Amino acid sequence: MKEREHVLKLFKETRNALEKSDVLKLKELSNQTIHASSIDQDSDNIAVAVILYSLSKIIGRKDYQKQKNWKEFYKIEIGLIDKIIRALGKSNDAEARRDLTLMRKAIGKLSGKLKLYIQDVFRRAQINKASRIYEHGISMEKTASLLGVTMFELAEYAGQTGISDVPLAKTGGVKKRINLAMEMFK
Repeated sequence: MKEREHVLKLFKETRNALEKSDVLKLKELSNQTIHASSIDQDSDNIAVAVILYSLSKIIGRKDYQKQKNWKEFYKIEIGLIDKIIRALGKSNDAEARRDLTLMRKAIGKLSGKLKLYIQDVFRRAQINKASRIYEHGISMEKTASLLGVTMFELAEYAGQTGISDVPLAKTGGVKKRINLAMEMFK
């Protein structure tokens, strides 16, 4: 796992933010991860970003906490976060990866409306984080592949948010790119 110490710190802060129901802190932690994900396109960091963003959305919806399986879901997620913290502390990347996967699979143990709500949150989180990676200049095809979303979903979301209009996502004209290349090789 790349940037193990950073991810360990993120999960420790995530644990504290969950206890306080601090939605803004969870979103901030997710955004910190997405920058690293854009640079090295590390699937572990991408999974962390999606999970943290999803948790921020889930915690932010107080009506979810009234659903039948809420306490079970919350207990499982906190337990897995604790296991990830221990695994990363021991430099056991394989165990941390397994527990990241289990965090997402915990949804499968739910029933009723909460399961559907949380599945939808995770899917939307994948698309949202894909758009943020795309914003950092990674191609749409590569980004969609990294996050397991379709290019159509990513293009639709990016078009709605204006991400495709961000100057970093646009290349210069041919002359500008040639001049830049000439400058680099002087």
